Amino acid sequence: MFRTKWVAALALGSVLLATPALTQEKKTIAVSIPAADHGWTAGVVYHANAAAKEIKAAFPDVDVIVKTSPSAAAQVSAIEDLSAGRKIDALVILPHSSEELTTPVKAIKDTGAFVTVVDRGLSDASIQDLYVAGDNIAVGHTTARFLVDKLAGKGNLVVLRGIPTVIDDERIKGFQDGIAGSDLKILDIQYANWNSDEAFKLMQDYLAKYPHIDAVWANDDDMLLGVLEAIKQSGRTEIKYALGGNGMKEIVEKVIAGDKVTPIETPYPPSMIKTAIYMTAAQFVGQAPVRGTVKLDAPLITQANAKEYYFPDSPF
Repeated sequence: MFRTKWVAALALGSVLLATPALTQEKKTIAVSIPAADHGWTAGVVYHANAAAKEIKAAFPDVDVIVKTSPSAAAQVSAIEDLSAGRKIDALVILPHSSEELTTPVKAIKDTGAFVTVVDRGLSDASIQDLYVAGDNIAVGHTTARFLVDKLAGKGNLVVLRGIPTVIDDERIKGFQDGIAGSDLKILDIQYANWNSDEAFKLMQDYLAKYPHIDAVWANDDDMLLGVLEAIKQSGRTEIKYALGGNGMKEIVEKVIAGDKVTPIETPYPPSMIKTAIYMTAAQFVGQAPVRGTVKLDAPLITQANAKEYYFPDSPF
């Protein structure tokens, strides 16, 4: 965690300490991200727009243009629109899907633009100059190790998956590796598409099907909200833990309050888009060329450190 913070701080510090004169000419950073179709992407939109305003205020010669898209097809069109009639010096993109966005992003790259990819990778990693993401395996593994410890290595679990993506696969792998060697048993594992309503219905099914559940892992905080409501309505009291992941402020509030059922959290912050935009801007205003991969850690958020991960003004 400290290594990652140091890398991000170095890039951000380079931007903040630089002078606008270093750019010498107008620079344009295009930011292409999904529309706010659930809590996490709403947070991405919030932090992207905040970064655009802050960079513009500090560096008038740098334009950060943020475009949101509701689908992969719409994002392809948005990228084409962004590059039509103007020179794009850099593209920061959180792709809807790897396959559909790889070719249009390569077309931008071929014009000489700097390409930063966030979270969901492209099919061809050689296109990107910089990759910024969270550690999905750690999100699952950290949560699993907490449950192994608190349940003394024994108990019945149910798991809710997100959507069929590499991100979801990594989280599940981390979780399964984390409980390996213990007597924790996954009774059921199904997709709820990172959706609170679908998670509510799936958890109702789990509750009807299994008479004893010791803990629930929802994989994502939007789904966790649905799980918690289903448990509340059922009146079931044997469930010791219901956990999610991503760092939603409503869940972090529970951790701060010392909630018994949801006492911990693991971060996968939507603010990573802001880190990516700042690091990209450093290319032009900070004389700090950045290449490679930045992976944000997923440490255990507890009552002791939860306020560090609490952003009350964010929608997520």
